[in-house]
Amino acid sequence: DTVFSQDNSEMSRSHAPYIRRVIEGVGHWGVSHTHVPTESRPGHVALVAGLYEDVSAVTRGWTENPVEFDSLFNRSSHTWAWGSPDILPMFARGAVEGRMDAATYDPHLEDFGDSDASRVDTWVFEKTEALFQRAKVDAALSEMLHKDRVVFFLHLLGIDTNGHTHKPHSKEVLENLKLVDKGVERIVELIDGYYGDGKTAYVFTSDHGMTDWGSHGAGLPDETMTPLVAWGAGIKQPKSPSDVWVYHDGYSEKWGLEPFERIDVEQADIAPLMATLIGAAIPINSEGVLPLSYIHYNRGFAAESIFANCRQLLEQVRVKGERRARHSLPLMFFPFPKLPSSEQQEWRKRIEALLDQKKYQHAIDLCRTLIDLCREGLRYYHTYHRLSLQLAMVVSYLGWMVCVLCTALQQEGSGGNYNTVRDGFPGQLWNGTQRFWIMTALAMLGVSLLLWLQS
Repeated sequence: DTVFSQDNSEMSRSHAPYIRRVIEGVGHWGVSHTHVPTESRPGHVALVAGLYEDVSAVTRGWTENPVEFDSLFNRSSHTWAWGSPDILPMFARGAVEGRMDAATYDPHLEDFGDSDASRVDTWVFEKTEALFQRAKVDAALSEMLHKDRVVFFLHLLGIDTNGHTHKPHSKEVLENLKLVDKGVERIVELIDGYYGDGKTAYVFTSDHGMTDWGSHGAGLPDETMTPLVAWGAGIKQPKSPSDVWVYHDGYSEKWGLEPFERIDVEQADIAPLMATLIGAAIPINSEGVLPLSYIHYNRGFAAESIFANCRQLLEQVRVKGERRARHSLPLMFFPFPKLPSSEQQEWRKRIEALLDQKKYQHAIDLCRTLIDLCREGLRYYHTYHRLSLQLAMVVSYLGWMVCVLCTALQQEGSGGNYNTVRDGFPGQLWNGTQRFWIMTALAMLGVSLLLWLQS
């Protein structure tokens, strides 16, 4: 909200004047919607990998990869990244060896009690500038910088730190935002001046939002709505709003941006957008959908790009379906009914035939239909064992309640005496209550065995 909003003066000045000029003059904008939990690690995983990471990562403090995954950094020819020691090492460890250079500042700079948390952002901008200065005298570095599919990742933590300490609408946060705005402008001028070919694309966004009281992690709109501004090579110029993209939430009017087309996306959609902009393959674990409305394209390129996204999602459905089948009992596996494996290849052939006939718009429409089915299929397989796990938990809790109830009734009926014996066995073993409890325990054992076989 702070990035797009204006102050209350008569001039209605923007808190980020350069980003505002980009929206009004050379780029496209919208809102990126994140998922709960709105924390830094899941947000960055969604941005650079295109997937919403399992919340089990919280058991490792959001600092380690519970499972390895592909990312935009792996798909680049080389990535240079600067920023927080809490974020960058997570991706550097998972990147292809030698493909990512990650520079982090001293952890002591992340001081939530510091009155000037913006200095971590200053550090990032200075290190980025130093790289290009060094490239002027380092031929090997210059050669690497001039390769295709190069990514520069600037992680700017100062606004988040100041937001926690001083609250989002404080003077400190607004001053930090102005510093970031000027730093972005300076870096864009530096990169454009260095390359001079107009082939660089820029994406400005955030991993999560923040409430008015300086927190994030839950699902309030202030936490899940983040800015997205894209400009440069391959990005559409600003245009007036169309009937296709209509929003009635009042935010465009509140920010004074209603004259410019707004295109909202899911946060995971940004990964395929960035991969397409640099001409790289979409990360294989991505669940995002390429937002074609941001891209300046001809119909042929658009159709091929969305078809690549489609194939990548379809392959995930196939692999996840086969994995579920291998780990299930033969008669207890139920594949996704709307996209059985027997029809998946037929979908691909139909789209390929349309591309061969240059019926690009029909191919795009069919790809979008298939993408919706793929995403539904991925959700189906992600939650495949949800019902059985819920039943197991219900049976466990009911069994425990029955156990407690039986114990209480026995104690009440026998006056607390458990030592009665008949034929060498406890006298209470064969009564109806005990038999019921034994049957319940056997049922729980059976459910547990079934779940073990399914896994």
